[in-house]
Amino acid sequence: MTPHAPLIIDIAGTALSEDDRRRLAHPLVGGLIFFGRNWQNRAQISALCAEIKAIRSDLLICVDHEGGRVQRFRTNGFTHLPPMRALGELWMRDQMGATNAATACGYVLASELRACGLDFSFTPVLDLDYGSSGVIGDRAFGRDPRVVTLLAKSLMHGLRLGGMASCGKHFPGHGYVKADSHTEIPIDKRSLKAILADDAAPYGWLSTALESVMPAHVIYPRVDARPAGFSTRWLNDILRGQLRFQGAVFSDDLSMVGARQLEGRELSYSAAAVTALQAGCDLVLLCNQSLDGGEAVDGLIDGLAEAQIKGRWQPSEASEARRLALLPQTPPLLWEDLMVSPAYMHALDLLP
Repeated sequence: MTPHAPLIIDIAGTALSEDDRRRLAHPLVGGLIFFGRNWQNRAQISALCAEIKAIRSDLLICVDHEGGRVQRFRTNGFTHLPPMRALGELWMRDQMGATNAATACGYVLASELRACGLDFSFTPVLDLDYGSSGVIGDRAFGRDPRVVTLLAKSLMHGLRLGGMASCGKHFPGHGYVKADSHTEIPIDKRSLKAILADDAAPYGWLSTALESVMPAHVIYPRVDARPAGFSTRWLNDILRGQLRFQGAVFSDDLSMVGARQLEGRELSYSAAAVTALQAGCDLVLLCNQSLDGGEAVDGLIDGLAEAQIKGRWQPSEASEARRLALLPQTPPLLWEDLMVSPAYMHALDLLP
């Protein structure tokens, strides 16, 4: 069995199919990501999580659950969390109150998800809000990297109180470019010095606290011709070498248009995964490819297995250790107990 399970995949529905079970049992699969389509109610999602953990207890169950418009579960008791911009706006009126509210947001976010069996959310967004990016917009805390860092650190404290690790995204910064990497390849023509002084600054300041990072599907041509998530220069030389980041690196979704265009050619999913892993990613995501039977998911799994056999990719024990470190280390509160927990009720009162 391989010592490294780098693939994060998804499932089509609200229950596991036989194909889902087969894929989740594969030793190259390290986890899965939920979307809104996987949600009916708390009882259903809790049962689904339990079923997944029964296949393999080490699978990392993830979701994009930031607050604001990026929140997958919104009904049946889940708190509607504010967009991160609301915390940035609160900062302008009450700095210390904003840090406390950010911690409350992180705690509510983590404790509600964990009460339903989920392990991990891809949050916080560390991008800066330049006012030009539609895809980032109010997902960002604000424009000032110092404010973003302090609010993110407070939110991460709340996540940790709820027993959940954090993921800073999108390194080294997606907020400056207007293009949406879901549909095209954004290009940021600034110098490395300018990016490090501004957008990437939070990653250095949070290097002791962040458990994981997701790079941007953005090309910074004055630094490297490849998008950051496929760039050894960005991931190994700058993120790990210069900024001293120690945690896990996730690729962003390999199905995004910005993910597989590399030096003028379009890569297959498996070739994109191998390229990202070779560049310094520990884990790679392929999202929304299970909906038509999952042929692309099977192709990714088979392609990575073939790349391993042929020596194009070698499993990394260090990467696997980073993946396992993202799993919660403490048992969650059950939903009924959480609802009457003084810490949870206090946190609800502090939300902006």
